[in-house]
Amino acid sequence: MHTDANLLPIGEVAARLGLATSTLRYWEERGVLQPTARQSGRRLYGPEQLRRIALIQIWQESGMMSLDEIAIVLAGRTETGHWRDTIRGRMAAIDEQIDRLTQAKAYLAHYLSCPRDHPADDCPMVSEEVDAHIRPV
Repeated sequence: MHTDANLLPIGEVAARLGLATSTLRYWEERGVLQPTARQSGRRLYGPEQLRRIALIQIWQESGMMSLDEIAIVLAGRTETGHWRDTIRGRMAAIDEQIDRLTQAKAYLAHYLSCPRDHPADDCPMVSEEVDAHIRPV
């Protein structure tokens, strides 16, 4: 039993958000999440914390942000930095990844369209790409 009907124990919170309770404990250890209250040593979370957990999940999944980056964004502007710099850095990393994935997709599309039976061995374009990748001694 908990004193406030809006507070949920860690197990319910984890189930509602599809997380392991160990993940929530770890996030608390890392400083990105704090329970609303504790009752008899049990962590209890309110609506604000549920929203924060969902936000952390969204940032990890869609923004591909690390917990360190998330902690900076959640802290806002500090003496040592600004959350906007963290977001700009993450966006630059995502742009680099998009470029690599675009190149990979084009390369794989070539493999599919190559008329050779063994493109890895017989395709002139693949051969040229491989040779360019090998550095002279």
